[in-house]
Amino acid sequence: MKLRIGVLCYPSVGGSGILATELGMKLADRGHDVHFITSSIPFRLNAYHPNITFHQVEINQYSVFRYPPYDITLASKIASVIQAFGLDVIHAHYAVPHAVCAALGREMAGTNIPIVSTLHGTDITVLGEDEELKPAILYGLRQSNAITAVSDSLRQETLERIGSDLSIDVIHNFIDESVYRPLDDSSLRERYGLTESDHVVIHVSNFRQVKRIDLVLEAFDRMDVPDKKLLLVGDGPLMGAMRRQVSELSLEQDVIFAGKQEQVAELLAISDVHVLLSDKEAFGLVALEAMATGIPSVVSDAGGLPEVITDGAEGFVVARGDVAGATKALENILLDKALQMRLRENGLKRAKQFASADIVSAYESLYERVVRV
Repeated sequence: MKLRIGVLCYPSVGGSGILATELGMKLADRGHDVHFITSSIPFRLNAYHPNITFHQVEINQYSVFRYPPYDITLASKIASVIQAFGLDVIHAHYAVPHAVCAALGREMAGTNIPIVSTLHGTDITVLGEDEELKPAILYGLRQSNAITAVSDSLRQETLERIGSDLSIDVIHNFIDESVYRPLDDSSLRERYGLTESDHVVIHVSNFRQVKRIDLVLEAFDRMDVPDKKLLLVGDGPLMGAMRRQVSELSLEQDVIFAGKQEQVAELLAISDVHVLLSDKEAFGLVALEAMATGIPSVVSDAGGLPEVITDGAEGFVVARGDVAGATKALENILLDKALQMRLRENGLKRAKQFASADIVSAYESLYERVVRV
C-alpha cells in the first residue's frame, strides 16, 4: 500500500531527528510519498529525493508576541499540508509539541487522519517531570491512534510517569547499514593527526548535561593507557565547560574536539572504543552506530542502553556515575586486543537484530493498521 505520510520532527542533531529522517528516507525509497513538516530542512535529509517534499514552517515574528507562536504555526501548517496533499497518516516524533500539534492540525483540517506518535526519551524522561506539561503530553498521546517507544525502558517509564492506560508498541531504532559498517581506517587516522599506535576513545553527543561528558573526561584522565586520545564529536551548550575541564586536567594534547559532524561513521572507524555515560538515555543510537561499525562501547546503565549493549558481550555496562568502573572497562578493551576483537565480532552480529529493513517494515505495518481502522 503506497501511503502519503506527514513527518513531524526536530530538524536539529539528535537521536529523534536522525531516526525520523532516516525512516522517512527509507520509506521514500519504498515508494511512499513522505512530507517533512519542520522549521528547517532536517539534519541528514536528502531533500532532493523524488518522493520527499519539505514543507517549511515559517515562524511569525509579529511584535505583539513576546515569543514566536511556533506550535500554533506548526499546527496550521500541518492542516494545510493535510488538505493540499491528502495525507494518509501523520507520524509525530516527540510528544511535545509534535503529537499535540498533530492533533490540533487534524482538527483544523476537519479530517480523521490517523496519528502515530513516537516517544524518543526526553519528551518523557525530562519534560514528563514538569507537572505543567504532563496534561499536554497525555493529551497528545491519547489523541494518537498508535504510540511507539524506542525502547522497553522508555515504554515502562511512560506508563509509570504519564498514563498507565496507554497502549505503547516498542519499535527500536535502526541505522543505515550502507553507512555504518566496518571501514578501513588506515588512511582515515592521518586526517586527525592520529597514528596506528594511538588508543582512541570516542564520544559523540549534543554536549548537554545529561550526557555527562565531565565523567567521560574524568575516566579518560584516569586511564593508564599509553598514547591515549579522546575524540569528542559534537557541539552544544557545554562546549565551553568541556574545554575548561580539558585545560584543568592538562589534556589539551590528548583531546581532539572534532565539532558537529553530519556523518560519524568514519570517526567511529578510526576509534578503538566508544563511551557514553549518560544519566538518561532512551535508546543510545550512537552505541548502535558504533556496534555496526565494529567498535565496542562502554555505556552507563541508563534507560535503554542495556537493551543495545549487553554487558560483557558487545561492550561493558557500568552504573551511572561510576567513573572508576568506566575507567577499568576502557582500559580492559584498549589493552586487550583479543577482548576487543571478541566484543567487535559479537557487536557486528548483534547489530543485525536492528536491521533497517525489519524496523521500517514494522512502521509500515503500523501505518497500514491505523489507516485501515
